Amino acid sequence: MSKAPKGIYVPIITTFNEDESIDFASYQKVIDYVIEGGVHGLLVGGTTGEYHVMSTEERKSLIKAGCEYAAGRVPVMAGVGCFTAKDTIELANYAAECGAKFGLVLPPYYHHTTDAGVVDFYKEIAAASKVGIVIYNYPGATSVVMPPEMIYELSQVENIVSVKESADFGHLCQVVTLTRDVEDFTVFTGEEHFILPTFAVGGQGAFGILVNLLPKEIVQMYEAIVVEKDIEKASALNSKMTGIYGLMEVEGNPYPGPVKAGLDMIGIKGGRVRKPLTQPTDDLKARMKEQLIKLGYSVK
Repeated sequence: MSKAPKGIYVPIITTFNEDESIDFASYQKVIDYVIEGGVHGLLVGGTTGEYHVMSTEERKSLIKAGCEYAAGRVPVMAGVGCFTAKDTIELANYAAECGAKFGLVLPPYYHHTTDAGVVDFYKEIAAASKVGIVIYNYPGATSVVMPPEMIYELSQVENIVSVKESADFGHLCQVVTLTRDVEDFTVFTGEEHFILPTFAVGGQGAFGILVNLLPKEIVQMYEAIVVEKDIEKASALNSKMTGIYGLMEVEGNPYPGPVKAGLDMIGIKGGRVRKPLTQPTDDLKARMKEQLIKLGYSVK
């Protein structure tokens, strides 16, 4: 059995109360909703989960609760990236104790290191962590360039099991080609628009903010192309969602606000985003409502 993640993973939003404390009861309801929608795994405490505006203790509480609420129904990946390898390892091993199977890790950023420094960072974390390490390649946020050849090199490292590609699609294609024959290593996209083409070119997984809101539809698209090998059916399903795809980054990149608003509209609390993020505008909410109605949802 493969040790690497595959399929549709949802980067779970974090639900907040009006005072910005974490609303764990609503968090559990979102997790139940997406698992019932057929997702293959959860990412808790990732960028969509707004980990970057949380304390370490809050991040830990979110990971622990996510693992408890998943209750073994699907594997859990935890966002465990920190500025130092030591802190990342500590959080990764805490996640393992909670029951997480994988840990998502950004490269060291802000004060940039060399390519060798990036590789050594991941090697140190992989060697000491009790979860499988997933590389998070997100140059738009980190300004760290991870060439396909670097990711191929890291794919050879024991306990580095996957990469989440939030770079351009050409980069993803190169990584898929280079790692195609690497055992127990998978390539995920992190962009809604790339979900269908990622599977078409041989990628094995996908994340997307929108999976919080439309788990059934996105899993159906996955099954059409990966299980049924029916590209026309998958393409038709994808076309129905392209209008709502385009709203995910209208007011920020990435930005959980539209999905939170959409969940509110269908009766599942999404709630507010945490400062310094700003709440979605009325115009964006109206556009989300219009797209949900087109997809057949009854909305508030």
